[in-house]
Amino acid sequence: MSNLSSPYAGVFFDLDGTLADTAPDLVAATNKLLEARNLAPKPYEFLRPYASAGARGLLEGAFGISPEHPDFIPLRDEFFSNYEKALLVESKLFDDMNHLLDAMDQAKLRWGIVTNKSQRFTNPLVKLMGLSGRSASTVSGDTTPYSKPHPEPILHAARLANIDPTKSLYVGDDIRDVIAGKAAGMKTVAAAYGYCGCKEPPEVWGADYVINNPLDLLKIIFPNRE
Repeated sequence: MSNLSSPYAGVFFDLDGTLADTAPDLVAATNKLLEARNLAPKPYEFLRPYASAGARGLLEGAFGISPEHPDFIPLRDEFFSNYEKALLVESKLFDDMNHLLDAMDQAKLRWGIVTNKSQRFTNPLVKLMGLSGRSASTVSGDTTPYSKPHPEPILHAARLANIDPTKSLYVGDDIRDVIAGKAAGMKTVAAAYGYCGCKEPPEVWGADYVINNPLDLLKIIFPNRE
């Protein structure tokens, strides 16, 4: 792999639902809210797609409320507390993701993380997963004044890594990842194996590529590999 060349200068990943399968712990933190109110927990399969939108999505799935609801903020804060206490119980990199990252590391193709998750959770989770020393840059939803679909977090990650965004890929499992990546001048990849919580399927998001497994990305970033 070390002699492979790539037409790209770097690859940037969304975190939840793209780089790592964090839904098990996010859903567990959500169901604790329901159980604390003597309500039945929701099935994992039901709540998993909502994890793509973080606390906002999960609270919508569990309680049917939006951020405008008066109960949203206290529920969100309780959710954050639950989640912070159990960040890495069942969460893990998606199958084959470590193989993909190893291949990029061996080829000296730099990669980074751009997520809407708060630094409060991103930084310890990335460290616990052993990625903090490997990622060229890690940008959270509150690192800059903006969050995706605004392009600034992705552009900020590219600046930190000293990587030309116009020669990079952005990979994500939500349509806002595609919107943000395109606005940042990157080629975009829709991760169809992720949570994909929006109503439209990944094939219609307008991404340059759609992948069904992390290893599918190898064919894109190393088009001449045998």
